[in-house]
Amino acid sequence: MLIKKPADIKSSEITDKKLYVNRREFIQAATGTAVAAAATGVLGSEALLRASTPAPHGRKLEGIKKSTFSSDEKLNKWEDITTYNNYYEFGTDKDEPSMLARNFKTTPWTVTVDGECAKKGPMNLEDVLKGKTLEERIYRHRCVERWSMIIPWIGFPLSDFIKQCEPTSKAKFVEFTTLGDSKQMPGLRSPVLRWPYVEGLRMDEAMHPLTILVAGLYGEVLPNQDGAPLRLAVPWKYGFKHIKSIVKVRFVEKQPLNTWQDQAANEYGFYANVNPAVDHPRWSQATERRIGEFLMRKTLMFNGYGDQVASLYSGMDLRRNY
Repeated sequence: MLIKKPADIKSSEITDKKLYVNRREFIQAATGTAVAAAATGVLGSEALLRASTPAPHGRKLEGIKKSTFSSDEKLNKWEDITTYNNYYEFGTDKDEPSMLARNFKTTPWTVTVDGECAKKGPMNLEDVLKGKTLEERIYRHRCVERWSMIIPWIGFPLSDFIKQCEPTSKAKFVEFTTLGDSKQMPGLRSPVLRWPYVEGLRMDEAMHPLTILVAGLYGEVLPNQDGAPLRLAVPWKYGFKHIKSIVKVRFVEKQPLNTWQDQAANEYGFYANVNPAVDHPRWSQATERRIGEFLMRKTLMFNGYGDQVASLYSGMDLRRNY
């Protein structure tokens, strides 16, 4: 086998960097992130086997209703949704949550309600779900890193839970906090973010019928790597607003400081509305790649939910309030 030294290689024979990056994206889209990583020598065979294994199927949820808010686009597969995740509590790589959240304990689970409301205190998950009608909501999910999916969440309107807590007139925002358990969540041992993870919504955003608390996926209980047992879905906002494994809900008068805004305010604002006209400081947001596809597609304003939510931001500068 003839091996050329760098000095022997003509410039015309060197692969352009953009073509190399696009080739890797194609491999990932066609065969999965884990296979692409193995092809470049990143993962060993044992890690590859673990990384490419989707979440096991869980308990079926009963009495699920279809929602009029659902998208009619082609769904991403269970394998996509449960092996390609942003969940830094279980690692910063997309496949790490599928490997490291397998033994995460979600029962028993308590959500503590606090702040400007009449009904304060701890609530077990059964009380949170009691009396709620679960719906299948097929939502577009768009991440700030320019990837997207179509996900069949199972949940109920956040407004139903808020009414149950009886917020006072002083409650202008809702703040959410994720579990911070370093024994179960190895990502917390890294200083990549200030833990625990915190997110927030303006009250009218929280009360909007599109905003839901998610308890399931594909008709089953929510897998660990997707935010079990209770997470948020706000489909017109970037994915980092969709806080996972919620253990605290607090009603507050002033706008809360969410984790990514605290970490990098020049890159991640409080509102995080999907806006193709506002670039991330390090890349354009004008296009996105649907997981499972190779070609990029144009990003839609408000992720395609503008008819339903644009009125919430009437008169606001959406470049400044990103």
